[in-house]
Amino acid sequence: MKKIIPFSKLFLAAAIFSVTLTTAGVVSYFVMGGFNLGVDFQAGVIQEVQFAPTAFSLTWAGRGNATVAFDRSGMHIVNSGLGAESRTVSFLFSEYGTVGSLADALRSGAEGLEVKLNVSGDTNTQWLVRSAQGNPQLGSVPYAVHYLDPQSEEISIAAVRDAMGSLGQSVSVQSLGQPGDRHFMIRAEDKQKGEEDESAAGAPTERVTNALESYFGSGEVVVLRSDYVGSRFSKNLTDQVGLLVGLTLLIILVYVTVRFKPQYAVAAVIAILHDALIIVAFVVWTGMEFNTTTIAAILTIIGYSINNTIVVFDRVRENRRIYPDEVFVNVLNRSLTETLSRTIITTATTMLAVLSLIIFTTGSMRDFALALQVGMISGVYTTTFISSGVVNFWENQKTKKEKQKLAPAKV
Repeated sequence: MKKIIPFSKLFLAAAIFSVTLTTAGVVSYFVMGGFNLGVDFQAGVIQEVQFAPTAFSLTWAGRGNATVAFDRSGMHIVNSGLGAESRTVSFLFSEYGTVGSLADALRSGAEGLEVKLNVSGDTNTQWLVRSAQGNPQLGSVPYAVHYLDPQSEEISIAAVRDAMGSLGQSVSVQSLGQPGDRHFMIRAEDKQKGEEDESAAGAPTERVTNALESYFGSGEVVVLRSDYVGSRFSKNLTDQVGLLVGLTLLIILVYVTVRFKPQYAVAAVIAILHDALIIVAFVVWTGMEFNTTTIAAILTIIGYSINNTIVVFDRVRENRRIYPDEVFVNVLNRSLTETLSRTIITTATTMLAVLSLIIFTTGSMRDFALALQVGMISGVYTTTFISSGVVNFWENQKTKKEKQKLAPAKV
């Protein structure tokens, strides 16, 4: 016969530990000023920038329209529109190894395209920075093509913060990649209130770029990505998150009540709230950015936790039928013991997959994986000690009331 592990002996200690931990998390939330909100939840701009000098600039004076596209193989000039024959001219880096030879090829290969060099013609074309901003249209205003020499001096995150200090706004700076990449993510809060208009998105973006160029020099900054969130959108998103979490708890409460009994439903909801508060504490203590990825992690953990809880409750219901005369706490310990191996195996295999994300990813994906890792550990603990402890407490109170009713009245 399999040995039954007396999990119930730790129910009270686990309850005290959980109350202490969640209370500390809630207190920390208020003491530390709340979450480190991402741009999704506050009006503002988020930009990925790289500090790379201008290698050469392009202007267009030919017929029709011209756009420039970059990929790993080279540059491509697309000419189309009224008065022009639609065609694409490609300039491969394998054929033009230096900026000088590439500039000569651009001048001769695309009629109407003018190129102005800003660096030595011997500069390697493999050092050119390929922006993620799309394919810009060329015109009379010079379009700068940047480059980054692998031997360039590193730029510290402190210097970037000093540059952004001139904005007088709430700004956070995060270094991306290796120090030599000179790659940063900048989040600047937009405190302007009122209705949003077409120009609202451009102003904060331009302020960030202008502040950086004023500090580091004109033509030294390339914007790789730029996103703007207005105050109306951030408020709507915040409201929707609260509604989403509330509906999730309500649906789970109804589902578990229908499938089992009200006491099981209450225990399941308490367990979910416990896991959510644990993640809140983790996010606050680590200073992790709270954004839509964090919400996705919380909802994933809720689903994982409730699934594990339902498996245990289902085994409890089954064992109550098999052992109708056994004390409930013994049935509960038996059920937890029988599902323990399943819990360990499923959790360990999932955590291995999440661990690979922690090791091999960065940014928001790594934060997502860290939250999942903590949430899965919390989910197992919650199912074993919190939800089971609540059901056990409920059943004990129910048994006491039944005994009081059956006891003979005192004269």
